Amino acid sequence: MKILRFAALGVAATLALTACSSDTSDDATAGSTGGTDDGAAEITLWVAGADTPQELRDYLVDTFAEENPGSTLVIEEQSWGDLVTKLTTALPDAENTPDVVEIGNTQSPTFTTIGAFRDLTPLYEELGGDDLLQSFVEVGKADGKNYALPYYFGSRYMFYRADLWSAAGLAVPTTLEEFSTSVKALRTDATSGFAMGGQDWRNGISWVFANGGELATEDGGEWTSTLSDPNTIKGLQQWQDIYIGASNLPSTERDVAYWDFINDGTDGSAPAAATIMAPGWARWSIGDLTTNDEGEEVRDGMADATKFDIFALPGVDGGIAPVFAGGSNLAVSATSQHPELAENLLRIIYSEEYQTMLGKNGLGPANSQYVSSLGDDKFAQTMIETAAASKLTPAAPGWAAVEGAYVYEELFQKIADGGDVTALAKEYDEKLTPMLNGQG
Repeated sequence: MKILRFAALGVAATLALTACSSDTSDDATAGSTGGTDDGAAEITLWVAGADTPQELRDYLVDTFAEENPGSTLVIEEQSWGDLVTKLTTALPDAENTPDVVEIGNTQSPTFTTIGAFRDLTPLYEELGGDDLLQSFVEVGKADGKNYALPYYFGSRYMFYRADLWSAAGLAVPTTLEEFSTSVKALRTDATSGFAMGGQDWRNGISWVFANGGELATEDGGEWTSTLSDPNTIKGLQQWQDIYIGASNLPSTERDVAYWDFINDGTDGSAPAAATIMAPGWARWSIGDLTTNDEGEEVRDGMADATKFDIFALPGVDGGIAPVFAGGSNLAVSATSQHPELAENLLRIIYSEEYQTMLGKNGLGPANSQYVSSLGDDKFAQTMIETAAASKLTPAAPGWAAVEGAYVYEELFQKIADGGDVTALAKEYDEKLTPMLNGQG
């Protein structure tokens, strides 16, 4: 999933300066042909990380060449850790910019708000329109225009040891309170009822969302941190209670490989967690050990349903709680010299065939018409349901700076350590509001 750590302070300012110095015309970023003549040419797609399988990359290269005679597509993989820094340098440089880029959903606002991407609004309906995952569409918008569109999604839900829950006489919870009560009851000195690091705000904000809270709101282009909102405070207090009562992990932990905790110990001992929250792909790191066709020892993907199972985090009054969604967006560089070819590539990516290929490879298709390609088992259905209820972080211009400064990690650790939530909320609202507006 695209939930990242990166040094992003100053990114918006750097891009704004370089964008101002570029000679890109208004037309080139407003959905017209722009750039140079789109005859036969080579264009570049930057994919982030290894999530796009080689089969899909080959399909894009071959199909692009077939549909654009004489032109070629080159796909370059960038690491998530370096992506923002590389884009900051490359996007304003017309000679070296990638034409199409994959970017994490939380990173999108940093670039959409300062003109780094081409306006895709004229293509919006053709590429899927309102059938596209709307939470991802929203973080790719600026001033009502579409600059980045969803590529694929993933969603997080609860993985649990059904054998431990059953032995304790506990059923799958139907409300958030039932979940809290159950996982606190499951905690022992050796096993977390719910394993969660104290700095793990990306999972923790689901409690905020479930209570109707928000991290920030926007009015007239100005963003305000809303941690002090009563609903947000209620969610943070619930998260504090469940962390203190159910988790054995230190308050300094973040980005933990929780899927390792739910498996049996190497010596057959009890697992380190009865329950975890993780993206859907964590399934393939969970289960009993087996040997694959290459002779490698791997987990069996939760084959034993009496031992391992899943459920969606329930809401306050039932149903499904909103969770933070992972995934990525796609955008065309505003300085691309071949914008028409770049848009042709997007047409291939948003085609039924490619969207279906995403689903068959376990990646949530951007277009809801094709989510059936994920399959019809409980994993696919839970992924679809939780994604439909998902939320993203605020689409504020300074969001990358907030993440780069680890502000929420700091806040959540203090909450996990038993700090006064109301006082901390006030303190961090004052710190976050200018940062969200690019002033911190």
